[in-house]
Formats: sequence, C-alpha cells, structure tokens
Amino acid sequence: MKKGIALLLICLLMLTACSSNSNSGSGSKNTGNAAADTGTAGNTATTEPAQAKEITIWAWDPAFNIAALEVAKAEYAKTNPDVKVNIVEYAQADIIQKLNTGLNSGTTKGLPNIVLIEDYRSQSFLQSYKDSFYDLSGSIKGSDFADYKSGPTSLDGKQYGIPFDSGVTGLYVRTDYLEQAGYKLADLQDIDWNKYIEIGKAVKEKTGKALITLDPNDLGLIRVMIQSAGEWYLKEDGKTPNIAGNAPLKEAFEIYKQIMESNVAKVHADWSQFVAALNSGDVASVPTGNWITPSITAEATQSGKWGIAPLPKLTANESVHASNLGGSSWYVMNVDGKETAADFMAKTFGSNVEMYQKLLTDIGVIGTFKAAAGGEAYSQANEFFSGQKIVSDFAAWTEQIPSVNYGINTYAIEDILIVEMQNYLNGKDIDSVLSDAQAQAESQIK
Repeated sequence: MKKGIALLLICLLMLTACSSNSNSGSGSKNTGNAAADTGTAGNTATTEPAQAKEITIWAWDPAFNIAALEVAKAEYAKTNPDVKVNIVEYAQADIIQKLNTGLNSGTTKGLPNIVLIEDYRSQSFLQSYKDSFYDLSGSIKGSDFADYKSGPTSLDGKQYGIPFDSGVTGLYVRTDYLEQAGYKLADLQDIDWNKYIEIGKAVKEKTGKALITLDPNDLGLIRVMIQSAGEWYLKEDGKTPNIAGNAPLKEAFEIYKQIMESNVAKVHADWSQFVAALNSGDVASVPTGNWITPSITAEATQSGKWGIAPLPKLTANESVHASNLGGSSWYVMNVDGKETAADFMAKTFGSNVEMYQKLLTDIGVIGTFKAAAGGEAYSQANEFFSGQKIVSDFAAWTEQIPSVNYGINTYAIEDILIVEMQNYLNGKDIDSVLSDAQAQAESQIK
C-alpha cells in the first residue's frame, strides 16, 4: 500500500515538472522578446544586417545632395520597404564640426550611419579616424568610378568612400560677347590661359564686359590650374608641402596676377555676388565646376547665349584641358547598422545606372560612376546652351582629370597662400612668395 502511494506521488511530481517545463518554454519566448528591448537580442540586431531597419544620413544642400538622397531613398524602398532611411540636412561646416566632436570624444553615440564629406577633407578624416569608417571594399569597386576619385576615397588599399558628384570643370562663355569681339566658341577648343586673357581683353574692348569674376580670398581657380597639370599643394605622400619649386603653382599665381592687372576681372566677395555677376550679364566667362550650370540656367533670358568650352591649360606640357573643383563622396560610419548602410549605398549610388539618369535629368547631378555616362540622359542636347551636349562633354573631360593627392592639409595651406597672394598682388616677388609660404607650411604642418 505504501509503495503504491509513493509511486502515485512520483507520477504526479513528474507530470507537474513536465507542465512547468512546457510553460517556461513558452515564457522563454516572451523573455527573449523583452531582451530585444533591453539586452541580448538587441545586441544581436546590431550585427545582423537584416535586423537593422533604420539608418540615418547627414548631408548638405537641399537642392542637390539632399535631393539626390531622396531619389536614392525611393529607389532603395522598392526592394527594401522595411528599411527606414532618415535624411538629415546640416550645413557642411556643421557636419565637419559634429564629426570632429563625436570622433574626438571616442564614442559613436549621435553619429550617422552615412555621411557626405567633401573630397578635399576626406583624407583628414580617414587618416585620423580610420577605424571609425567602414571598409566598403566588399560592397563596391573603386575602379567603377572616375579614376581621380580614388585618391580621396581610399586608404591603405581599402575603399572607404562611395564617389559621388563630379567637380569636372569647363569654361562657360557668353557666345554673344565672344562674337562681338570677333571670336567663336570653336576658337576656344585648345587654348592656354595666356590666350584666354588675350581674348578677354578683346571682349572688354568691344563690349565693356569683364572676362571673369574673382574673389581674391578664394583660390579655387589656382586649384583648378594646378590639378590640370597633376600637381597639388602637397607632394604625392599627401603630407609634405609642395609650394616652393612647384612650377605649375608658380605659373598659376602669375596667370592670376595677369588677370587682375589686365583690367579684365570683376571682383566679388561672396557666392551671391558671384552668381549675380553671371546672371546680370556683367561677365563674359567663368572657368569652374559643372555645378554652376543650374545657377547660370536660372536666368532664362540668357538661353542661347552661353556655351561651354574645354578648360584652358597651363603652358606646362603635363597640363590638360580638364580639371576638378569641389566634389564629394559618401562614407559609411563604423556604427550599428553599418551593414544595412553599406547595402543601401551599394544598391543606389554604387551601381544603379538608371538612378543616375534620373539624378541628372531631375537635379543636374553629374555622377562619377563610369557606367552611367553611357546612359541616354548623358547624351541629351541642352537647349539653353544652343543644343550643345554639355553633359557628354563633361563626362569625357572627367576621364581626363589628373589624379592628385589632396592630403589632409589643403585648407591649412590655402590659408597661408591667400595671404601670400595678397602680398604678391601688392608687389612681392613671386619666388619669395612661394618660398615664404613653403617655410610657413613646414613650420605649421607636422
């Protein structure tokens, strides 16, 4: 009897244990869900791209970069509707400050998944905070983009940036002013800067219009000239100042002074004055990046009065009729969600040819993705420029841009050169100008 009762009790205990295990199994799913909000499962989500459902992107310029992001966001949503893409607009200066502050603090809190960085500044971030950026070598091929973009966007053989817009330059000219001075657009196809000034003098004499508008505190034209000869303010290592003994830089300074002293330049002090000089008809030409096109075409009354020629070149044999001014690229930060961010970039700016056609047609973005240049939008005639296929020309010139190493000190050296340019315009000897600038750069840049 006692044995029977004991056996019955053992069976009841076993049934209870089985029931308890079944309930705890169900409960463990609830516990796991709670952990997704507070602990372990949440950590797993940061390493699994399929679970990272939200990314944030920082960029500037609502009419250009932000607009391009909106197009990319819509394209990506077609195949990835579960990913939320937050686009945040900041001024470029604010992005630089926020990045430096965040990266210097040693924490990734508050940083975006993707950020737009100007090509002149990218190496300073990559070299100073390499571990803070995600290696995209497995997501895109740098060789799929314009060759000159490789230097700013890669480091130690790894591809960190997704090259974006082209800063390829051209010589925008008022063809009506040119004709009044006895020239045609065809006469500007293969000229150097000395011939450019000569034509400018004739235009000024016949029309009273300035050849160009310049800001003495902006050396963008100097950058354009020296890169056309494959030179920069720094040597190929991107660190050593390359000022004294830099023949293209010396010639660029001399040309700049000739322009100023030939009475063919109109001086401006800021962007609004720059654009106003073009739209008002006060200036006959502007050698600059293709991003100026929307500002020029905004003045509809001038349709049919503009043309674009190849950039004038320096007399140095290495100089070509192509250069770059500006441009930027996308970077994925090494933070939670980086895999999803890399996937977003790879499937949009990294490969989508059709998207680039839309970017060009709707926004005016000339990308540096080589395959896009063969698209229909790139071969369209532009009626504002008298039917000229300007994008096709820009695409061809992009392939000719010499590659240089912008290094990490472009702006620091320009601060020195801006002061020395004023000294040069005021009579200081050119060799002394460049040697003094070299000495200052060597003492300030370590």
